[in-house]
Amino acid sequence: MTDCLITVEFQPGKSFQQQIREKLVDLIKKDYFGESNLPSSRKMAQLLGVSRNTVMLVYEGLVDERFLISKERSGYFVNPEISSEELPETVQNLTKTEENALSWGDRLKKVPSSFKMLHKDKNWITYSYPFIYGQIEPMHFPLYQWRECTRIAQSRGNVHEWIEDYVDVDSKALISQIRQSILPKRGITASAEQILLTMGTQNSFSLLANLLTNEETVVGLEDPGYPDQRNIFHAARTQLNFLQLDDKGVVTGSQLKQCDYVCVTPSHQYPTTVTMPMERRIELLEQASKDNFVIIEDDYESEVNFHERPLPSLKSMDDKGRVIYAGSLSKSLSPGLRLGYLVADVELIKELRELRRLQYRHPPANNQAVAALFISQGYYDSHLRRMKTLYETKWNLMSEGLKKHLGQCEITETQGSFCFWIKLPDPLKSSDLVRLASNYSILVESGDSLFAQTPSPQNYIRLGFSAIAEDKIEKGIEILGALILQLQQEYPQKIYAMN
Repeated sequence: MTDCLITVEFQPGKSFQQQIREKLVDLIKKDYFGESNLPSSRKMAQLLGVSRNTVMLVYEGLVDERFLISKERSGYFVNPEISSEELPETVQNLTKTEENALSWGDRLKKVPSSFKMLHKDKNWITYSYPFIYGQIEPMHFPLYQWRECTRIAQSRGNVHEWIEDYVDVDSKALISQIRQSILPKRGITASAEQILLTMGTQNSFSLLANLLTNEETVVGLEDPGYPDQRNIFHAARTQLNFLQLDDKGVVTGSQLKQCDYVCVTPSHQYPTTVTMPMERRIELLEQASKDNFVIIEDDYESEVNFHERPLPSLKSMDDKGRVIYAGSLSKSLSPGLRLGYLVADVELIKELRELRRLQYRHPPANNQAVAALFISQGYYDSHLRRMKTLYETKWNLMSEGLKKHLGQCEITETQGSFCFWIKLPDPLKSSDLVRLASNYSILVESGDSLFAQTPSPQNYIRLGFSAIAEDKIEKGIEILGALILQLQQEYPQKIYAMN
């Protein structure tokens, strides 16, 4: 064994102990040490440039976890039991060859990779000006409060609440908090039997599509709209009716008559951000009853109205059971949390629960337990108040910056949202601006994939602000304005060159 080959490239965000342990566990699994002893704690500390005490703590921890054994006067060795857990070499070396490879392309009944999707830049956090939607600045997550709730949930006295297999049952504590603390703010009264927890709104749509639709079902979807929702219903082989919008959201009338289900985002239409006014909500509910369709309400961004009081949800106005309500904790708290809920008739929730059981039983019970504590302790409401203040400041900075630097663009008026929907001046293409902006470390999202129609409009962009620092907003918009002017000057030359 060569001691000098053991190296750890320490990264920020993890302790030295954690990173050394990860490296040693990896080497142990690869049988790097064989039957030889590991370097002494003193030698390992010298190799890695850390204190001897740090290495000793790692070694002792691995002994406790039975990765290592300690022999007096001889040092630390890999536990012989580890090697017996490995697969036989003949199995490890079995690889797929062209001769024995199965062609999966011939067996696929659906090809999701061919669907029109919104692609997110996974390296968004490296941009100086990340005008991306759906992400948050890590510094604003209530880490201390979430960690405290996690500590309580994982204490010995509470572990029984989430360690068991509950099959199809949701956390009573979380359901209670949703009923008592969240739904009343949207004007909704519901029993526990009318609520189902999901893995987020997207998963809610998937459950509904699987249970309620087939090849004969007609589902009305907003256009532009949420591409994952569109693809979920498309994958279910549903007939899709793409609905026209105006400055009040979905247009009621003849285009809805043939629908069995109509999906809407009345609080802030995705992605135009317009809010459906009360008179349009009443029209929609009346037509649902008259033409016998069901409304699927995605109460998207209901908590971010900055200049007017939020309107009541469609579900709160529904006295005929024609609204299925989809809510989420992910957007307001953490996109990675993946916790949502459906509110609907008891009979429907019962069948959705049975379907969910066949797919994944229930959302992770530990996340449910922590979320219930987070809400019950008042942390959720406190977080929403802080975030509303923060995002209102950002929204105002965005609004002022867009008026100042993007006067040549058409900006959709809104009462609030986490983003702005912008139409570029003709004949510019959003894809050209996205590419050019990336050269200046500006991340902009093209709106092309949000349209269902083909060919889709090519001159819309969406500017999100939840992930960008306040002091970067105006400068980023100023640069964007200059880049748009640059493209306007270059475009006639490009057309001339093409001809």
